[in-house]
Amino acid sequence: MGAAFGLGFIIGPVLGGLFAHFGPRVPFVVAAVLSLCNFLYGLFLVPESLPLERRRPFEWARANAVASLIRLGKYPKIIGLVVALVLLYLAGSATQSVWTFYTILKFHWNERLIGYSLGAVGLGALIVQGGLVRVLMPRLGPARAIVIGLTFYIIGFLLYSFASQGWMMFAITCIYCLGGLAGPALQGSISGQVPPNEQGELQGALTSLVSATGVVGPLFMTSLFAWFTRPRAPLYFPGMPFLVGAGLSVVALLVAAGPLRRLPPAIAAPATPEGSGH
Repeated sequence: MGAAFGLGFIIGPVLGGLFAHFGPRVPFVVAAVLSLCNFLYGLFLVPESLPLERRRPFEWARANAVASLIRLGKYPKIIGLVVALVLLYLAGSATQSVWTFYTILKFHWNERLIGYSLGAVGLGALIVQGGLVRVLMPRLGPARAIVIGLTFYIIGFLLYSFASQGWMMFAITCIYCLGGLAGPALQGSISGQVPPNEQGELQGALTSLVSATGVVGPLFMTSLFAWFTRPRAPLYFPGMPFLVGAGLSVVALLVAAGPLRRLPPAIAAPATPEGSGH
């Protein structure tokens, strides 16, 4: 899934940068058409992935984001990891929300160069999450992968915040993208503590939390950028959102450390006729 996101993050910004030359609204029209194609693909072509034996009766009381979040309390051992994941997504808002403003203000980049640079971020995510994760995760284990990944994120954010030349943003991306080890390891550690018939509810709760960071994170990070780049700012520092992202990653590392030491073995899925031979 991370590799798929990385691939989209390669193609999307590049397309956005190219279509922006035809007008500022054109990239949004293209995005709308792609979203419609995605809807139709899911509606008519994607098969049901949940076997009948793992389904349960539908309940309206459980079919809402708040109920899903409350039910996370049934698994207190994963709460720290969930908080770390939320902090990680909040930190990532610095890159997603401020990159364009930061590179235009500091390096005078145009739309095309911004698209290429975000494509480079996506390429790094594709390489790490599509290749390195499956190679390194079995060797490192989830706990070490989380620690190493968050450490790379911290270093990457710090370097972004103090970059003084445009080419440095491309070079730093090589370090920053190695932080992609942390996300899959965190999500795998969380899902490993939840029974198979509650995985959908867990993923729904995590998606709700990620969506919440998608509301709060951009507003917070762009406000930081605006505050520290205004004419009368007490400290002129465009890289402040990246510096805060580094701080949030440090907190995520500290929050995850305790639960990782106490985490029990993953809950095994019950054997099924289709899967018992694997």
